[in-house]
Amino acid sequence: MAKLDTAPEKTLFGHPRGLTFLFGTEMWERFSYYGMRALLVLYLTKYLLLPGHVENVLFYTQVKSFFEMMAGPLGPQPLSSLIYGTYTGLIYATPLLGGWIADNFIGQRAAAMIGIAMMAFGHFMMASEALLFPALTLLIFGGGFFKTNTTAQVGMLYRQGDSRRDRAYSIFYVGVNLGAFIAPFIAGTLGETVGWHYGFGAAGFGMLIAFAVYIIGWKHLPKEALRERKAMEKVPLSREEWKSILALLLLVIPLTLWWACYEQQGNVMALYADANTDRRFIPGLIDWQIPVTWFQSFNPFIIFAFTPFLVSFWARQAATLREPNSMYKIAFGCVLLAASFVLIAFAAWHGGADKISWLWLLAYFVLITTGEIYLSPISISLYSKVAPVRIVSLMIGVNFLPNFLGGGFLQGWLGTLWERMGHSTFFLMLAAIGLLAGAMIWIMEKPLRPFLEKRHD
Repeated sequence: MAKLDTAPEKTLFGHPRGLTFLFGTEMWERFSYYGMRALLVLYLTKYLLLPGHVENVLFYTQVKSFFEMMAGPLGPQPLSSLIYGTYTGLIYATPLLGGWIADNFIGQRAAAMIGIAMMAFGHFMMASEALLFPALTLLIFGGGFFKTNTTAQVGMLYRQGDSRRDRAYSIFYVGVNLGAFIAPFIAGTLGETVGWHYGFGAAGFGMLIAFAVYIIGWKHLPKEALRERKAMEKVPLSREEWKSILALLLLVIPLTLWWACYEQQGNVMALYADANTDRRFIPGLIDWQIPVTWFQSFNPFIIFAFTPFLVSFWARQAATLREPNSMYKIAFGCVLLAASFVLIAFAAWHGGADKISWLWLLAYFVLITTGEIYLSPISISLYSKVAPVRIVSLMIGVNFLPNFLGGGFLQGWLGTLWERMGHSTFFLMLAAIGLLAGAMIWIMEKPLRPFLEKRHD
């Protein structure tokens, strides 16, 4: 990669000031997304897709017919699963479009601003039952413009070879999950107890705060990669650069399997928490029930609680030359995901027809979230380091392809099996998929190592 000029000033743990504002912007965008995520399946299955409401939804007949052409007759739950999967999938497919437009035409800053505006409108449109699908469409394209380009800007704050880059993405990831943590408490609680539309409105308000943070930090953001591209547009990608790009593309396959399992948190795990979990805080002593949407806060809380310890652990490993490389960390993240589903499968089998304690879900979230810390920020950092700078946003978009293919469509399709399979069997199936993903990455590590350790200066 060619080097980008960066400002020498530092503030947050010795990092450029731009990281602070990107942290804050992404935090409030994630507040909006996870507020929406916590409510969407419950909103569809318990309210909007039921008689008396579904008749008001524009394009409902066409959307339902489209899904039924592929999956056969659909009741509210499997249809909700497919709608949820399509939404969460496409919101990670459009980053390819947003990254390409930013790299070639408007730059990262303008693309991020367009994304913020589109998502704010989309969340506020969710207040109307009729506008469900137009609102989701705005959110999908807004996310594509926003997510690729703010994520790319984090890496652009650092020169090639700067060892702070991995730690910067871990800090950035904490910001992401701080927003995700508070979203169910605010947007989720408003949606469940006051009214669904108040929850969606809170998500829209979060995007307005994201807009303000981004504007305030404007002067601290990195220089546009668009300028770098224009300076090098006559120089084709080298053979070595193409090999590294191919290596990154191959990683999409196992990562897709991982995200298909991971994203069940917002789909069948939400339904399991609602119908099959004893949510009393301390049965017989404190019978207050934990709201269903609050379970969506377990994952982000564990991320910002555990990340400092894991980063410190990796630093100690590095000091003794025992830190695993990115590929091995990602493979271990797959193993932890598999372990989480084995655990919850055992709990479901042990509980039988009875509801299981919410503490089983807490243990499940501890395992799967630790796996996420090993996999998600590490993969993002890997893509930002290896990608040629003039297509950095596009390649960050490629990093989100597994979220699209796995976390969206494959996850949604797997969710349609929930009512056909026993719960323990379903969870064991997800564990097997996670182990397969880990095995693929482990096998790939040695042949891909030379291309993933390249630095295109």
